[in-house]
Amino acid sequence: MQAFGQAVKTIEGCTSNDIPKHLLTATEPFILKGLAADWPLVKAGLNSAAEADKYIRQFYQGEQVGAFVGQPEIKGRFGYNQDMTGFNYQNTRANLTQVLDKIQQYYPMPESPSVYVGSTSVDMCLPGFRQTNDLQLATPNKPLVSVWISNRSRISAHFDLPDNIAVNAVGKRRFTLFPPDQLENLYVGPLEFNPAGQAISLVDFHQPDFARFPKFKTAMENAWVAELEPGDAVFVPSMWWHHVESLTGFNVLVNYWWRQSPNFMETPAGALTYAQMTIRDLPEAQKQAWKNMFDYYVFSDRERAAAHIPEHCQASVGKMTADIIRRLRGIVLNRLNR
Repeated sequence: MQAFGQAVKTIEGCTSNDIPKHLLTATEPFILKGLAADWPLVKAGLNSAAEADKYIRQFYQGEQVGAFVGQPEIKGRFGYNQDMTGFNYQNTRANLTQVLDKIQQYYPMPESPSVYVGSTSVDMCLPGFRQTNDLQLATPNKPLVSVWISNRSRISAHFDLPDNIAVNAVGKRRFTLFPPDQLENLYVGPLEFNPAGQAISLVDFHQPDFARFPKFKTAMENAWVAELEPGDAVFVPSMWWHHVESLTGFNVLVNYWWRQSPNFMETPAGALTYAQMTIRDLPEAQKQAWKNMFDYYVFSDRERAAAHIPEHCQASVGKMTADIIRRLRGIVLNRLNR
């Protein structure tokens, strides 16, 4: 494992029922030490992996889950195959009990296949779990709560739009995080063709190929590293790139995603795709004109573009509402369907 930048700062004294609201709008990551120490799952896992496994099974009601399975040669690193014509794992649907059985089977093996269940709704998969294993968050929108279960695995650096508190419930995890401005230095792969809906870094963090990815050295210098023990949580701000390693034979993480913007707003990824379709290959002078247009109407203070227009006819230049977004969505769809 290569040496990375600075350690993520640690905040102590917060509990699962008492997280200061101002922390939930932070723009840099931090560790909440022992945040979920009172969770029964955390306590079970501290006794043994077998006890944590047994605790989880009592909530499972038979819903199938998505599972990634990779052979020992990938060394837990899920991503592309050698020539990027596909991926280096199989994606399957299975009962969670089957997945847990496999992880239990592989637990004593130093080199084993990698098994990974990612981003699965807790309420769907483990109904009743959150009655005694949960966080109380004063977020503007109701969080989406997901569970991740695996043996040793590595998830390539990627970003998410929502803010995120990730609770390391069982095992040990390492998050390596990068500010959004490190995009170019992470050598991100295709936007549309990717393992799980999010573009990922092509760099193997355990064996970086600096001849192919020389700017990754700069990314390493700007990295933040969070080492998580059972019960610890890390706050991952919106748009921060994060590489996630599950370091023990049995690992469970529960994460809480929420957006600070209203739920009726579209995701910016669609705007990026549309801009690629319509702007990127224009003549340079036209691209600069559109850059000025975006700066004025999107990235500057809204009042700058709206102040001289009567409020009743500002429409998209003024404050966004659910009604305005519905109308704009119709305009976009009509253009796309021409």
